[in-house]
Amino acid sequence: MRHLLVINPNTSDSVTALLRTHVLSVSAPDVAVHTVTARLGARYIATEASYAIAAHATLDAWARWQEEGGPVPDAVLIACFGDPGLLALRECSAAPVTGLAEASFFEAAQYGRFAIVTGGVRWKPMLQRLAHSLGYGEHLAHIHTVAATGAALAADPAAALVLLADACRSVARQHAVQAVILGGAGLAGMAAAIQSQVPVPVIDSVLAGARQAQAAQPLGSARSGLEGVWTGLSPALLAQAFTPT
Repeated sequence: MRHLLVINPNTSDSVTALLRTHVLSVSAPDVAVHTVTARLGARYIATEASYAIAAHATLDAWARWQEEGGPVPDAVLIACFGDPGLLALRECSAAPVTGLAEASFFEAAQYGRFAIVTGGVRWKPMLQRLAHSLGYGEHLAHIHTVAATGAALAADPAAALVLLADACRSVARQHAVQAVILGGAGLAGMAAAIQSQVPVPVIDSVLAGARQAQAAQPLGSARSGLEGVWTGLSPALLAQAFTPT
């Protein structure tokens, strides 16, 4: 049995439940899916401040999973479209780590140039920065943000489907892209519902993340933990600290 740890960096248990349902839908029979919800931060990540705090929350959730004796994961998925704490957790974890955005970028780039449709206007510069930092700047043609946040879209699925289908059609035609990423944990499952209305593949960020995490190769003997001397961290994080030798 392989173990996939899915970390929800926001504090919404309903989002965690949605994530679990959709990750399980594309998981192999020999994969056990475990979920953990952040215990600090925002209920929905939509600003630079909430994003920064979510990176801390991601590390804390990972450490708490180990402190509480959860199965050692074979891979870790950061289940926020924006991947808060991705590089930090990758540095600390003995298991491979990916996030919804990174996995979606990889999948979309297989088709060529791609666009992103997501909720929350403040996400645009944050996602542009992330795409460039991960090496997908040349593939990313456009980011379209709707005013409603992902949480608001998830709260009214019928209206969200109409809005998102129109947005995906528009960016596909106006920017001549070969794929569109529908990004956001709260939008899981909506890509399939609108695919027939969009002329290019619509990539569900949650399903892309689940696929990439399960395809990740073991890292071997990589050391796990927080290197350095720390002050004021949670007991779970402090338990992962070690002094470099």
